[in-house]
Amino acid sequence: MKRLINDGYDVVEEMLAGYAKANKKYVTLDAENRIVVSKLMSEEPRVRVIVGGGSGHEPMFLGYVGKDFADAAVVGNINTSPAPDACYEAVKAVDSGKGCLYVYGNYAGDVMNFDMGAEMAMEEEGIRVETVTTTDDVYSAKDKKDRRGVAGDLPVFKVAGSAAAKGYDLDQVKAVTERANDNTYSLGVALSSSTLPVTGEAIFQMDEGDMEIGMGLHGEPGIERRKIEKADVIIDEIMTIILEDAQLKADDEVYVLVNGLGALPLLDQYICYRRVDQLLNEKGIVIHRTDVGNYATSMDMAGMSVTLMKLDDEIKELLDAPCDTPYYKL
Repeated sequence: MKRLINDGYDVVEEMLAGYAKANKKYVTLDAENRIVVSKLMSEEPRVRVIVGGGSGHEPMFLGYVGKDFADAAVVGNINTSPAPDACYEAVKAVDSGKGCLYVYGNYAGDVMNFDMGAEMAMEEEGIRVETVTTTDDVYSAKDKKDRRGVAGDLPVFKVAGSAAAKGYDLDQVKAVTERANDNTYSLGVALSSSTLPVTGEAIFQMDEGDMEIGMGLHGEPGIERRKIEKADVIIDEIMTIILEDAQLKADDEVYVLVNGLGALPLLDQYICYRRVDQLLNEKGIVIHRTDVGNYATSMDMAGMSVTLMKLDDEIKELLDAPCDTPYYKL
């Protein structure tokens, strides 16, 4: 393991402490519950957006807490959902009387614990909490509702935060966030495993020179494992699968995210985006806006993913609305 840590059992607490100190303009930290709370929440009451999930995916989720994006992030152990009590405490920390929306990836532990947090908020505080789970990973299940959330979290979170900032009520924020998620599609490739801080070992074994198409953020299996190919060959395969699933056609407008998983150089990521851009232009699909970089990682995993979000006028406006967070500004 080539990592700069102290005790593997302390990595989450030490990371949170460092993050909060480095970004004190934006956030405060409830260290006991591992909750990052925005200092830049609106003074006027409005729906509050709470995101969260396991550590190891930085800057997801805590990096998007700030002004007019997420109002709080709840953080779990490495690749592990946050505790129900923490999810509940996050609601208490940010609610302004308009209710809260949980938005997080569709994983069983997260669903169970955030649902318990929502129940506690209603029973103990009378605060209504609704949920949208992100389901953008096209390979992970046939039915959209059963898919896991990966890098598509980013634009879906952005739509939710912008809708809340515009004064939408809780039902409206939930509805437009669900529509954004329903139109978001991702697929990636892993070139290596990440290493677990506690053990120093890889999560899974992969031979030198291998890659896996469709692997999840936590090392979940993909479509197949084979030898690494040229960037254009990999992107062609990823895009064929995404475009078939999304049923995009000429003149459709999309947001594009090329996301690095932690150890893939930006040089490589831009080579991959170049091919994505070529393929979409060949099909007459209009690229409205693009992000390239490390937005949802898996610690030191080498790899990348492509995300397309199909836009309509409302989602485009919300996606482009101003925001200010440590890791995303418009």
